Amino acid sequence: MFYQIKEETRIALGSGLGMWAFLLHRLTGLALVFYLLLHIMVISTSLQGSAAFNKLLAVLTTPLFIALDMGLLAAVLFHGLNGVRIIIFDLGFGIRRQKLIFWLCMLPAALIWIMTFFLTLPHFLEKLHG
Repeated sequence: MFYQIKEETRIALGSGLGMWAFLLHRLTGLALVFYLLLHIMVISTSLQGSAAFNKLLAVLTTPLFIALDMGLLAAVLFHGLNGVRIIIFDLGFGIRRQKLIFWLCMLPAALIWIMTFFLTLPHFLEKLHG
């Protein structure tokens, strides 16, 4: 009976933007912790010498990792700006305007991500076709 979703879960997932923001905030937080641990492991390859590190950098500049970096940027922007939104609520401001404040916090995130996407796109396409 693993395929059945509890009624409480169905209600929570259908309860609106706040629940999705809460869930995505937790997931991006976990993803960022995982990334930081992975980043420490990757950087530690520099202890094996410059040849090993250069070999790793060649892999990390492939189109797949460029796309993953764009996902990382999206996670950092969402998590950081949603955290600002949560702090605003914790200070007692905007409690009745949560959806508006959510979208006002996500607007700079979207603009930064789109700008970065267009700046990264030529490099991505060069690596993909070159």
